[in-house]
Amino acid sequence: MSDFDAIDSLLDAVGPQAELPPCNVRRELRERARLSKAQVARALGVSPSTLSGWESGRDPAGEIRTKYAYLLDGLNAKLATETATETESATETETKTGAAPAAEQPVTSGTAATATPVPDLGQDGNEGGDGEDVELLVAPEPCVLCGRPAGQRVAGFAQHLTPADCRPTATGAPAAPPAGQPTGHTSKAPPSTTRPARATKGSTRATKGSKGPARHAFQEPSGPVDLIREAVQGALAEHQGDVDAATAVLVKRAIPDAMRLLDATRKGARYDVIAHPWIPDILKKQTARGADQIWEARPKWTRHELPPGRHQVTALDINGAYLSALKTHLPLGQLEHSTGLAHDRRRSGVHLITPPEWEHEGVLPNPIGQRDEPGPLWVTEPTLRLLLRLSGPRHQLCAPPQIHESYTSGATENLLEKFRIALKDARDTAIEQGDTVTLEYVKAMYSKFVSTMGESNYNRELYRPDWMHLIRSQAFANLWLKALKAHDEGLAVVRAMGTDELHVIGDWRRVFAEGRAVTEVKVKDTYTAGTDAAEHEGEGE
Repeated sequence: MSDFDAIDSLLDAVGPQAELPPCNVRRELRERARLSKAQVARALGVSPSTLSGWESGRDPAGEIRTKYAYLLDGLNAKLATETATETESATETETKTGAAPAAEQPVTSGTAATATPVPDLGQDGNEGGDGEDVELLVAPEPCVLCGRPAGQRVAGFAQHLTPADCRPTATGAPAAPPAGQPTGHTSKAPPSTTRPARATKGSTRATKGSKGPARHAFQEPSGPVDLIREAVQGALAEHQGDVDAATAVLVKRAIPDAMRLLDATRKGARYDVIAHPWIPDILKKQTARGADQIWEARPKWTRHELPPGRHQVTALDINGAYLSALKTHLPLGQLEHSTGLAHDRRRSGVHLITPPEWEHEGVLPNPIGQRDEPGPLWVTEPTLRLLLRLSGPRHQLCAPPQIHESYTSGATENLLEKFRIALKDARDTAIEQGDTVTLEYVKAMYSKFVSTMGESNYNRELYRPDWMHLIRSQAFANLWLKALKAHDEGLAVVRAMGTDELHVIGDWRRVFAEGRAVTEVKVKDTYTAGTDAAEHEGEGE
């Protein structure tokens, strides 16, 4: 076979890609069919955030593209048939009764469930909040989420606009979220310019007191922690109670499951998570296997001289370091460049600074870690805030850092708070019940979530290397602050390593609570050091 024959064979093997309708049409088809993102995503074997991307401008490829095109084509055909049938029925009714079309009938005071369009409001009361239709109802209808009377319709379904008003009833699990409700970690899909009219059947059911969309074949789990519990129970059932096998399969799928949990915890949130923003070059890897230009200030410090005498050193293990670090100031949108400006605590990102001189190396580690060369470097928000704190009037341990330029965005410390709490609660329950499967599963979820949100082939749904660096640096800053607390309370700090290892001399139990909770520490090792003591090597490496 010639080279050209081989090329021709290769071209013949590549079939045409399935045709997909425009993004706004994809979303409209799903919403008219009363299907939630979670339903469609589960049927296609992807996450709701991936589906949001397809409805916002990105296209799938390969076999999943063919499946998605098949689904959309089927929805289009089914909805077209139903619309034609309803139109014919309405025409026949008009002919028999002589009634005017609904749009021409006068509205009387006794008409129930009459709706008046109002501006689309976000959670903060501004227009354009979610890109969905919000209608004000004259007569309240049952909320599809909690069943209590609601005075608005969102995306065609009666529901409360604020979480405080939406309280599930004592009996029964809450219904599934309304179709078209935005999910957690993707940017908002642009509103379509021509939204088709809502199907008459859905409105009729709503006026009769139905508590959910007719097309929902199942209810979503009642809470984020339920997702974790159901995943563990399913894995154990699948492997006939084999703990090791169930743990292995759960750890293997920890990344997509963490993204699904993130979606669940972001429902109804004030801010959307922008999953694939523009990223400056300093946050991109310089080579295929290299690193970017961000310095995370990872502690790697050992005290050179101990107080005279022999001492018992306790190596403390900090529990759930990365889990606690999820509470940090994360930039919401695309990073914007600025130069020569003072630090703005309402924003977060990365900063080029000249760090201050550190004169306490003998008793405390340098807050920026061990550097081989002096001069300016790019640091994250947690590192900068730590340096500013230490330079303030309370501590006065160093001079303020000099900020040269920054890439920042408006920020919040609570962006991942519900996600963190769901994982923490599941972890606490697992420890209390001796559930090693859930414990390992949760640990894999938050640790892999952090490690794969940068340039990783294992998580294509979230590309936020800035977040990855910030969360890691927050974990390092948290460890450093524990070292400072130990020092201020009279303990001798011997070593600080990574995110979770702190070695001290003295009665540490009067400073730190012992236990397995994320606010507690546990003993990793004890050893003797100092004059005439054997040198302790290799701890925590």
